Amino acid sequence: MKTAVVLFNLGGPESLEAVRPFLVNLFSDPAIINLPATLRRPLARMIAAGREKKARAIYEKLGGGSPLPTHMREQARALEKALAATGSETRCFIALRHTPPRAAQTLAEVTAWGAERIVLLPMYPQYSTATTASSFAEFGTLLKEKKIPVPVFRIEDYPELPGFIEAMAALARPELERTRAEAQRKKLSPPLVLLTAHGLPERVIKSGDPYQKQCGQTARALRAALGLDESGAVLCYQSRVGPLKWIGPATDALVKKAGKEKRPLLVVPISFTAGNSETAYEIGMLYRDLALEAGCPLFASVPCVNAHPRFIGGLAELVKKTVESEGREVEGGR
Repeated sequence: MKTAVVLFNLGGPESLEAVRPFLVNLFSDPAIINLPATLRRPLARMIAAGREKKARAIYEKLGGGSPLPTHMREQARALEKALAATGSETRCFIALRHTPPRAAQTLAEVTAWGAERIVLLPMYPQYSTATTASSFAEFGTLLKEKKIPVPVFRIEDYPELPGFIEAMAALARPELERTRAEAQRKKLSPPLVLLTAHGLPERVIKSGDPYQKQCGQTARALRAALGLDESGAVLCYQSRVGPLKWIGPATDALVKKAGKEKRPLLVVPISFTAGNSETAYEIGMLYRDLALEAGCPLFASVPCVNAHPRFIGGLAELVKKTVESEGREVEGGR
């Protein structure tokens, strides 16, 4: 049976010319700005115009575009290869919310290939209405409109997937050991590990969104894998924008605190599976500079799992188990 696996993510511009359309699409998303379309779309264009210059400057520092689409293509190829090894006829596709290839294009490719069943796989390990549900809703609407007559399977979350935790631990462990050794050599305090996730407004969590709880599950599993406790590895949240109150503690606040305490830092992204501007720029450049300016004696960070073999192997096993269960038509929610 021909199985199409659709990998979802938010996307990122691959060129400076694509920055403005990306921002317009981002702020036109009802999961980002919850207003009627007649108000949301003009507002999105205004916000995009105001933020374009700053965003372009960031992507210039990243080589002219976001690394996320490249990592997504690598993940899709690796997962396709891993699933082929199980004997299934599987092809992996990418659907991004705010940059090409978007859901409509991806669904056209899936149907042209002749898929006999579809697996929806968000590359967000922790479920949120702002990410997973939004992607499911868009793809589910298209499936209904096109009347696609094939079984659809939906993977909603995997915050403690062994392959995901093992891949993060494998990437973090050598950096942690190196930072510890350097701290001991310089007679410094043991390093503090920041397990950073993308933030959300507090009101989203209070509405019943499970994202924060699932980030806690990921953090506990990774602490156990690294042999750390809550004092040595702190869950925190980054990328706060706007005037709303966001969940915390804030990553940048903890970076400043570590600087004042002259404590070495290791930052590990736990909600991002593919490298993007928030990991490459915000963590790798902004937080590094902030830490050093605040007095932090050592700063290190760990990349996203990307196409790490243990992560891909975990996803392959998850897909395999999912198609062995009963498929469910996508309704665009949990």
